[in-house]
Amino acid sequence: MSGHEQPVSKVVLAYSGGLDTSVIVPWLKETFDCEVICFCADLGQEEELEGLREKALASGASKI
Repeated sequence: MSGHEQPVSKVVLAYSGGLDTSVIVPWLKETFDCEVICFCADLGQEEELEGLREKALASGASKI
């Protein structure tokens, strides 16, 4: 961090459950020592949402 930046204590991540968003959760926690909250919107993709909560929590998110 440089000069006037505030430390990051909490991040809300648009979470799809794919490889990229699943890997970024622990990276954010480790890099910024912050809480990661995952957000996913149900836009009618029903079957793609199955197991998403468990996957986000297993990757280190505090909630989804």
